[in-house]
Amino acid sequence: MDRIVSVHLDANESVMFARDLEYIKKKTYDTRFPELSATQHIPVSFEAGPGAETITWRSFTELGMAKIIANYADDLPRADVKGVEHTTKVKSLGSSYGYSIQEIRASQMAGKRLDTRKAASARRMIDQKMNKLGWTGDTEAGITGLINNANVTRVAAPNDGTGAATTFASKSPAFILRDLNALVNGIVELTNGVELPDTLLLPLEQFNYLSVTPYSSYSDKTIMTYFKETNQYIKNVYSVLELKDNGVGVGGVAAGADIAIAYRKDLDKLSFEIPIPFEQLNPQERNLEQVVNCHARCAGVIVYYPLSIAILEGI
Repeated sequence: MDRIVSVHLDANESVMFARDLEYIKKKTYDTRFPELSATQHIPVSFEAGPGAETITWRSFTELGMAKIIANYADDLPRADVKGVEHTTKVKSLGSSYGYSIQEIRASQMAGKRLDTRKAASARRMIDQKMNKLGWTGDTEAGITGLINNANVTRVAAPNDGTGAATTFASKSPAFILRDLNALVNGIVELTNGVELPDTLLLPLEQFNYLSVTPYSSYSDKTIMTYFKETNQYIKNVYSVLELKDNGVGVGGVAAGADIAIAYRKDLDKLSFEIPIPFEQLNPQERNLEQVVNCHARCAGVIVYYPLSIAILEGI
């Protein structure tokens, strides 16, 4: 009669595998969302917690105005507060990786750790999807990103005075500065100084162009340097790959145009809701393989003060 051999890991192999998984977890978890821009530029909130199915937030508007009254007046104006409730759904993201029984045993025999590239690939799958949700959301899933957020003010880039050029590459430095200052100062003026943007995001091509192009033939300063020195609100300017070809199309600008974003990087103004960042679940034995499922939860981007953010399309 044939001898039946169990395919389960023995005690030593199980210990070795558990240690390797712990090592992989630390290696892939230490740097949160590597090489991704959404969590670098959009304030992240973990406040909702792992059990949240929806995230609800409320906005309030104060109503009423005081007036001059007589000593015995009985018609004092009433103050009131109007509240609006908003709810967004939390969605799960998933990926997985696995090691065969033979891979685990060969690793133990050689005294080496398991190759972490499978774990890194599974992590990257979730990170890339999370990054996309942060910028452009997912319409089918009902998740809104920053770029396609209806609560963001959008304006079309004006032409250069001739009625032709709107893109930065076709404009003079003076017109580029006009457009950037109008984007930033427009937020301040529209809100009577309540909202003060401190960050400007540009597509990589425009960022590089502004960083190396002289403001004028009589100056050694670039357009970028001149803008930073003269605009009193913007403290930081960054390049973001996702701003290329991602405009929604406003004011005659074609959808898919390059965009710039001015905003205040403040969790009170907007938040990227991630109730559960990347996590690895316990390994599962499937046939001759140990499979590790990976998981995360995301609800997209919430903009609490719509007038605190502005997007310039067609640059």
